[in-house]
Amino acid sequence: MKKELRIKKNKEFQAAFQKGQSFANRQFVVYALTKEGQDCFRIGLSVSKKIGNAVTRNRIKRYVRQSIFELNEQLAKGNDYVIIARKPAAEMDFFEVKKSLTHVLKVGKVLKK
Repeated sequence: MKKELRIKKNKEFQAAFQKGQSFANRQFVVYALTKEGQDCFRIGLSVSKKIGNAVTRNRIKRYVRQSIFELNEQLAKGNDYVIIARKPAAEMDFFEVKKSLTHVLKVGKVLKK
């Protein structure tokens, strides 16, 4: 992902947690924060060490990044999204991750049909 499409600073994560809307399913929690004057969306990923070793965590992050890349056109612009993976995401393959992420984004009404 390009640098301008990522959330890296702790302050930006905290703003999404405190001021953003959250929606979740069994595998993911997503916080969405609307930002004024922002023409694209930004993504922040969080995968806890409780989920697995580095290989497992990096695989989940790769799957989530690719899913977001494929859902690029359908996502609402001008938002910051923080995606937190839960334990069941560790056993999922790419297609299950994409399906689950699509579901949770539709629940939050940030994904166009």
